[in-house]
Amino acid sequence: MKNIAEIDKNFDIPLTVNKHNIQFHNSLSAPFEVYGLLYENGHFRRMPEVFSQPVSRNVHNLSRNTAGGRLRFRTDSSCVVIHAKMPHIGKMSHFALCGSAGFDLYINNEYRASCLPPFSITDGYQGVMELGSRQMREITLHFPLYSDVTELYIGLDDTAALEAPTPYQAKKKMVFYGSSITQGGCASRPGTAYPTLVARHFDSDFINLGFTGNAKGEPAMAEYIKTLPMSVFIYDYDHNAPSVEHLENTHENMFKIIREANPNLPIVMLSRPRYFPTEEEKERLAIIRQTYENALANGDKNVYFIDGKTLMQFCQNEGTVDGCHPTDLGFYSMAQTLIGLLETIL
Repeated sequence: MKNIAEIDKNFDIPLTVNKHNIQFHNSLSAPFEVYGLLYENGHFRRMPEVFSQPVSRNVHNLSRNTAGGRLRFRTDSSCVVIHAKMPHIGKMSHFALCGSAGFDLYINNEYRASCLPPFSITDGYQGVMELGSRQMREITLHFPLYSDVTELYIGLDDTAALEAPTPYQAKKKMVFYGSSITQGGCASRPGTAYPTLVARHFDSDFINLGFTGNAKGEPAMAEYIKTLPMSVFIYDYDHNAPSVEHLENTHENMFKIIREANPNLPIVMLSRPRYFPTEEEKERLAIIRQTYENALANGDKNVYFIDGKTLMQFCQNEGTVDGCHPTDLGFYSMAQTLIGLLETIL
């Protein structure tokens, strides 16, 4: 049987870009601005090594996955070309490669194009996103959700203007902490993960601290999060708590560590997004709800709770790819539910 790209040229993803009159720029240089990531020891990272190492080896390694990272700039180029070096590529049977390893591009917070990796990708790739006529545009380029990026170069028309981006309207970042679902598994592309959808709605910077399989409410993680200047903290690590007992022993403790350092911070607790919970999942939900109710009983007026059934109210179980990880529909349901609450808070 022929390769699909031989049958339908729309599925042909070139390994390199054949364009003339393109000038490449290092994404780390001005006037580009990187959000949601820092650059340390040759890697883009979601948290500093000095904080990730004490949490766990896996969190330290996963913090190199660039979920939630964005590159912002203004240009009148007719195209945007990327040249990315990526030493680790997330390839999974249930996760679109354009979500785990692709970049996508928004203009004025509206989706316009994706830079799709070839299936044969091993350590990076080049890709081009055509924008049409020359006019000044506000560009946000979203980084891959489940891959590492060590270098990123942006190619623009060699006569194109290049300017700093317009700042986000929100003055403080949103911070999300949780499991693979928070990290973005299994969104079809980076811009459709629920933290990204929520932050984009509020024109806010954000940090994605989702760590697939390894968000366990560790005190070291809470100690790091409490230092971040935040407009809101949203957390759900139920899926990664190894047992009901582990969740019970860590959930309220994480809340208290962060609340003590941030007495007026809105904190939103989520149970795992599940429309039809099992008996064990109901036990876990009760633990999270108890943290919330204890805070209310102690006079906390800036704590909120959303259960998993409500999170999936717009899709039920049809919003998952495997009964657990949301599709874009599931992430849309989660985001819309959260946005409805946050609009009353922020």
